[in-house]
Amino acid sequence: MATKKLMKGTAARMGVMKRVSLVFKAKANKALDKMEDPRETLDYSYQRQLELLTKVRRGVADVATSRKRVELQMNQLQQQANKLEDQARKALGMGREDLARAALERKASAQSQLNDLQAQYAQLQAEEEKLTVASQRLQAKVDAFRTRKETIKATYTAAEAQTRINEAFTGISEEMGDVGMAIQRAEDKTAQMQARAGAIDELMASGALDDAVGGRRDDIQSELDMMAASSDVERELSRLKGELTAGAPKQLEGGANGNSQAGQAPQGQAQGGPYAPPPQAQTQSAAIPASDRPAEPQDGEG
Repeated sequence: MATKKLMKGTAARMGVMKRVSLVFKAKANKALDKMEDPRETLDYSYQRQLELLTKVRRGVADVATSRKRVELQMNQLQQQANKLEDQARKALGMGREDLARAALERKASAQSQLNDLQAQYAQLQAEEEKLTVASQRLQAKVDAFRTRKETIKATYTAAEAQTRINEAFTGISEEMGDVGMAIQRAEDKTAQMQARAGAIDELMASGALDDAVGGRRDDIQSELDMMAASSDVERELSRLKGELTAGAPKQLEGGANGNSQAGQAPQGQAQGGPYAPPPQAQTQSAAIPASDRPAEPQDGEG
C-alpha cells in the first residue's frame, strides 16, 4: 500500500515537472522568436554553408595530394623495377646468373609494391572524383541559397518598412504613439491656459481682480463706462433706423411724381412759416432714450 502511494506521488511530481518544463520551453521559444531576426538567421546559415564548402574543398585538396604522392611513389618503383631488369639482363650477359636472380627478386618485390600503390591510386582517384562532384553540387546549392537569401532579406526589409509606414499612418507604432501622446498633452495644456486666460479676463472685467500695473480699478467708473458704451451703440442704431425710415417715403414719392418737384422748396419755407426740421432729425431726436438725453438745468443751478 505504501509502495503504491509512493509511486503515485512520484508520478504526480513527474507530471508537474513536465508541465513546468513545457511552460518554460514555451516561454523561451516565444522570447527567442521575438528576438530572432530572419535576416541574421539567413546570413548565419549562409556562413555555415560556406564553412562546409570550404571543408569539402579542403578534403578534395587532401585527397588530390595523397593521390599525387602515390603517383610519385609509383613512378619511383617503376623506375627501380626497370633498373633491376636491366641489371639482371647485364648479369646474365656476364654469366652471373646469381646476380641476375637477385635482381629479378628485387624487381618482383618492387612490382608487388607497385601493384599495391596502383590499387591505392585508383581508390584515391575515385574518391577525389566523388568529392569533386560533391563540391560542385554544394557550390551550386550555396549559390542558389545566397540568391534566395538576398531575395528573402529584401522582401522582409520591404515588408518591415511597409509595416512601419502603416503603423505610423495609423498611429499605433511606439514612436508615433509617443508623439500622439505629446501632442495630446500639449493640446490639453493649451486649452487649460486658454480657459485660465479667459477666466482672468472675466474676473478683471467684473472688478473681482485688480490690475497690478494700472492700479486699483473703480467699479463705479467701470459701470459708467459700460453704460456710456451701451448708449453710444443705441444712438448709432437709432440713427441708422431713422435713415432707413426717411429714405422709404422719398423713394415712393419720386416714383409717383417723377422729377418735376425736385427743385421745389420745403413747405415750411414756401409759406414763410417757421422752419420745420426734417423728418430724419425728428426721428433721431425721438429715438434717443430719455436716459441718454442731456439733463435740463434746474432752478438755482448754473
